[in-house]
Amino acid sequence: MTGVPALEIGGTHVAAAVLGPPWTVGEVHRFPVRSGGTVAEIVADLLRAAATLGPHPGARWGVAIPGPFDYAAGIGRFTGVGKFDALRGFALGDVLARELGATEVVFTNDAHAFGIGEWRAGTTSGHERVLVLTLGTGVGSCYLDRGTPVTTGPDLPPEGRADLLTIDGAPLEDTVSRRALLARAGAGPAVDVRDLADRALAGDPATRALFTDAFTALGRALAPSARGFGASLVVVGGAIAASWDLVAAPLQAGLSDGGVDLPVVPAVSAHAGLVGAAWWASASGAG
Repeated sequence: MTGVPALEIGGTHVAAAVLGPPWTVGEVHRFPVRSGGTVAEIVADLLRAAATLGPHPGARWGVAIPGPFDYAAGIGRFTGVGKFDALRGFALGDVLARELGATEVVFTNDAHAFGIGEWRAGTTSGHERVLVLTLGTGVGSCYLDRGTPVTTGPDLPPEGRADLLTIDGAPLEDTVSRRALLARAGAGPAVDVRDLADRALAGDPATRALFTDAFTALGRALAPSARGFGASLVVVGGAIAASWDLVAAPLQAGLSDGGVDLPVVPAVSAHAGLVGAAWWASASGAG
């Protein structure tokens, strides 16, 4: 088969690549995306990234994008999430298909695409049911059953979205997110989570405690759904997860506090989201 052109859209960037079996990634093009901008600005950023792949008339494109989003219809459902609000009610799929000359644009949740990519990379080998987390601006989740995302089941959060869980009656991302960590640190506008992580890793006890408290709380919040789903492994990726020493032990301790003793391992694929987006588009078109 010819390669599948794919986009991975995040809160701050869009990545583009062409992939095909065995679903390894060659050249990846990465650009900023104005997620807080107008519809025209967001679409222009996406098309700029897509243009680096060259023309693919009649192709089926794979696109990974955060929720809330109507993935089947290709329409944004963003409301008050601090990114892509301009796409609320906008038929992004129709516009991309027209501008790209695509037969179809197949959307999937960015965390689901990441989970599929990690499954393809072999991270989950030996495990049938795995909880995959992406820790960046917020908490993305994929409850993965032999490579297929699951969104309903015993104790799973609505739509399989960990960000819809609560901690002490408040939204989970009030405790575990880029925004929450910066607020608790009293950080100024020039400080980002990477700066906090560097400070914690350098030995600052108060800053390290921010990460320990947040990810222990995350583990406790996830424990019921991990147990109900029957997960035997937790895989963690995303920007915050790059500071592995600050994340792994507290997350595992929180899960254990919740009665779930699971191994917690880092993601291994640098471009899992692109792999998952392309693979999902290809599988959606099979048969």
